[in-house]
Amino acid sequence: MGILSYGIYTNFSPTLFILRSMLSIVQQDHLTVNSELKLLNHVQQWFEHFCIKNLPPLGWSENQLYRLNLALAEGFTNAVRHAHHSLPPETNIDISVSLWIDRLEIRIWDYGKPFNPDAITEPEPGTLQVGGYGWFLLRRLADEVAYERDEDNRNCLLIIKHRSKE
Repeated sequence: MGILSYGIYTNFSPTLFILRSMLSIVQQDHLTVNSELKLLNHVQQWFEHFCIKNLPPLGWSENQLYRLNLALAEGFTNAVRHAHHSLPPETNIDISVSLWIDRLEIRIWDYGKPFNPDAITEPEPGTLQVGGYGWFLLRRLADEVAYERDEDNRNCLLIIKHRSKE
């Protein structure tokens, strides 16, 4: 359901119009799934359908879609394997996607214990280590990654990718 709206201005300013449109959500969607890895394919298909329908008219490339889908897969997998590892599989994971004129935001909420992603050491090139690659990968795929605890005691992983010309 699109909620992009344009107002009628008596003193039209192209700069103000562009700025206002960059602040408007073009499209958004939400998905709630159980905490099961077997649902990853369903999550990715839902996201891909959203992207194929909404991103090309705004100039997003297939490469950007691929990177976003990979980031979503990594975020969902981390929620299932790490945040929900001791919770029942019926525990919900909520995912939302918001498409703006200039960016796409993915939010993944889980009910796990909070953690500090800055405490994860990035792997040294050419070395092997246990863990830490997912967070490293997310930071490389997205333009911005944030992790916060909300007032409902849920963790929210925010993945932001800005539209760019490739």
